Amino acid sequence: MTPFMDQNFLLDTETARRLYHDVAADLPIIDYHSHLQQSEIAARKTFRNLAELWLGGDHYKWRVMRAAGVDEQYITGSASDIEKFRAFCRVLPLAVGNPVHHWSHFELRRIFGIDLVINEANADAIWEQANAKLATMDTWTLLGQAKVEIACTTDDPADDLLQHGDIAKSGLKTRVLPAYRPDKAMRINQPGFVDYLKRLGAAAQIEINSFASLMEALAKRVEYFHARGARISDHAVDIPLPTVPADAVQLEALFAKRVGGEMLSETENALYLRGLLESVGRVYAKFGWTMCLHIGAMRNNNSRMLGQLGPDTGYDSISDMSTSAGLGALLDALNANDELPKTMLFCLNPNMNEVLSTMMGNFQDGSVPGKVQFGPAWWFNDHKEGNLQQLVGFANHGVLGIFVGMVTDSRSFASYPRHDYFRRLLCRQLGQWVEAGEYPADMEALSGIVRGVCYENAKRYFGL
Repeated sequence: MTPFMDQNFLLDTETARRLYHDVAADLPIIDYHSHLQQSEIAARKTFRNLAELWLGGDHYKWRVMRAAGVDEQYITGSASDIEKFRAFCRVLPLAVGNPVHHWSHFELRRIFGIDLVINEANADAIWEQANAKLATMDTWTLLGQAKVEIACTTDDPADDLLQHGDIAKSGLKTRVLPAYRPDKAMRINQPGFVDYLKRLGAAAQIEINSFASLMEALAKRVEYFHARGARISDHAVDIPLPTVPADAVQLEALFAKRVGGEMLSETENALYLRGLLESVGRVYAKFGWTMCLHIGAMRNNNSRMLGQLGPDTGYDSISDMSTSAGLGALLDALNANDELPKTMLFCLNPNMNEVLSTMMGNFQDGSVPGKVQFGPAWWFNDHKEGNLQQLVGFANHGVLGIFVGMVTDSRSFASYPRHDYFRRLLCRQLGQWVEAGEYPADMEALSGIVRGVCYENAKRYFGL
């Protein structure tokens, strides 16, 4: 019987073990998409205990607890921290096969050096041992311990990025860079859209009274972000895009309708989003940025809990919307005049894997290896089978050796062991191909692939 999560966890061939231990294990991390709070980095936040670090805002763990029947008071409610932690430890053993079970043990071992199995019987011992070590740690410690060379946060175009400036001038070895996410400008039907235009206009020093002036403001903020180290944008595309775009007159009419107090129809909303993505995509190409499109999330489904807890609290799921035709049309429109930026395609629906892994091949132009990338297994796909399926899909339809690798996509400073999880799975897959005689046992070539996918490709691709 193989020991539980030993040093060769997931590494089922000798080739995989060599690649992981000799090449992958100690590489630095380029985390090009996270939801870490720059304020917590700038302030060198400390955590009062393990519950705050592990359970404060980690909706992956919250979903496990809810599914196992834990009352909400022990998740986001009024229960004490130790009661919440004990509740988590009590139900985690039930989550066999769930990546949270593996991730939590990785976090316990890699961050705190604790080898105990997480369960109800060990909860208090883990609590005491982890908290004793956590008392000597802060956000900088966690980033340094994980060998995070670069971490990109997620920032609104109207943000002043002053805390990023403070971090850049500090002694933190990790480079913390902003990433541009204009969701509030994209979600035209949200109640706060009109008020947001005033905030964005003030930041850009532009009066936003038209679609054209909104695009001008977004472009000015790209320039502002670029001067402060940003090289990546991120967009949540949660509705299908139209294949035929709106023209300038139509876009102005849509903008005027919404500012006038009317909501847009689904069709109109999609036309507006397509117009915005085309406009900012051209700006990204001008600045050499990468445009990340996160497609296929169905967000905030539980209206009762949305009212109680707000958005992004673990009530999202996979959408089965059709996106291929509109996505292809968007990329083609930008590519037609050589204005397609480097682009990463993520989709939450694993049924879209082959769609995206073949879509990326349509717009490669030789300017950058893998100019259009099939993004890593994201969110609900970030598990053992999901990562392996993504790697195999990428390899089947593209060139795996140019893949830019994994991201945390997390709000938790404890999430970096997920990179270790991914690296083990990469080495596992490469090892299986070698052992099956499907790839030569060329350790130099294999090592180059591992270094590239785990570290070097991202650094080159994003220009960080």
